[in-house]
Amino acid sequence: MNKPLRRIAIFCGLLILTLLIRDNWLQYVKADQLSSDDENRRVAIARYSTPRGDIIVDGKSITGSKATTGTDLKYKRTWKDGPMWSPVTGYASQVVGASQIENIEDGILTGNDDRLFFRNTLDMITGKKKEGGNVVTTLNAAAQKAAYDGLKNRGKGAVAAIEPSTGKILALASTPSYDPSSFAGNTNKDGETFSKLDKDKDKPLLNRALRETYPPGSTFKLVTAAAALESGKVTDVDAKTDSPVPFIMKGTRTELKNEGAIQCENVPLREALRVSCNSVFGKLGQDMGNEEMLKESEKFGFNEQQFVPVRSNASRFEDGMNDSQVALSSIGQYDTAATPLQMAMVASAIANDGKLMEPYMVDELKAPNLDTIEKTEPKEMSQPLSSDNAQKLQSMMETVVNTGTGTQAKIPNVTVGGKTGTAQNGVNNEGTPYAWFVSYAKTGSGTPVAVAVVVEDSDADRGDISGGGLAAPIAKSVMEAVINSK
Repeated sequence: MNKPLRRIAIFCGLLILTLLIRDNWLQYVKADQLSSDDENRRVAIARYSTPRGDIIVDGKSITGSKATTGTDLKYKRTWKDGPMWSPVTGYASQVVGASQIENIEDGILTGNDDRLFFRNTLDMITGKKKEGGNVVTTLNAAAQKAAYDGLKNRGKGAVAAIEPSTGKILALASTPSYDPSSFAGNTNKDGETFSKLDKDKDKPLLNRALRETYPPGSTFKLVTAAAALESGKVTDVDAKTDSPVPFIMKGTRTELKNEGAIQCENVPLREALRVSCNSVFGKLGQDMGNEEMLKESEKFGFNEQQFVPVRSNASRFEDGMNDSQVALSSIGQYDTAATPLQMAMVASAIANDGKLMEPYMVDELKAPNLDTIEKTEPKEMSQPLSSDNAQKLQSMMETVVNTGTGTQAKIPNVTVGGKTGTAQNGVNNEGTPYAWFVSYAKTGSGTPVAVAVVVEDSDADRGDISGGGLAAPIAKSVMEAVINSK
């Protein structure tokens, strides 16, 4: 072979080798990425070619599928009571994609999960149409309805309710809300609806129960009380404390004031929680110091994201604060911030004799034939309090409801413990405060529910806003719903 032909042969061989390498790269290395790429139109066509599996609450579907016309995406998602359930499910839209459970469990719901491979192969051989699996939640329909109905006429707010013994999320409500069905399709109108919701100043697409962190106000005094008991700073909740009035925060000339004319000088911890004394809890936090308060806060889950499996923002308790900042943080002010889920976790741990269970809201994943693919088992997250100290704090919270600021949460023949909070908002507290209430309900057969409620009621008179006045009645209705459903 002469030299020019040899060069041409070598060049052609290199081209063939390059094509083989490229072909193998695409088929074996990049195949999974390409087959799931949202920019690949065939992925969307396959995803919406069959009815989507359902999300289940109390044994009933809260979702469905509907045949479309005029598009190659054959089925779109539907919801029953969409605005009530959207904080739980998220959305599944042909035009903007999916969020929350609809996104996280998309493989199960579409039937494309690897764990369904054998089932799908068998169906292909037998000629059976491919189906999606179901996601069974831990939610309680009655509790969710009570939470949503309580919030929807109050402007903005959120509710999280947990079963203390397991960590199961029983309710997760957020307002203002949206109907995911309104933009589930692939038309210009669907896109315009989503865009309008996305730009709305009231943020209806925001899941406030998981993604909004608020100043927790006086509800955080539960964490401070837990730290005082666990550190040994307080051993007898009915003994007088060293709590002067006025209390001047260390390193400042600033008095940490109490609300109204309540008597807080040297009062016992029980009384301080009952009437919500800033001076007592601020001094306790200052005396224990940043390290002790930070340690106890993080045992409750602060400074860490939660995955339920939807991600919840990390609640915040700062490190490196000076004495006055620690005092303010210990009453839920300064930079302390918490999601409603986080404060439900605080109440849940106290109610569960000091043991905090990991929160979760997906109980089971099921194949189309209803075989269980995966089941969530309750898991202990931490032990913020000893059993003895938790019971002391339960007794204090029950005093708050029986004779203190939380009387509107009383339920006949049920033991209720709670803590109110009215959290400052805005520069110099110029914004409308947030009304908080965290609580649990205890019956003769156990403690079925712990609840956190926050209300941003922009229409309420400032003087009328309080956790006991706005948030406690909502918490009461959620607790009653859980108890009655048992």
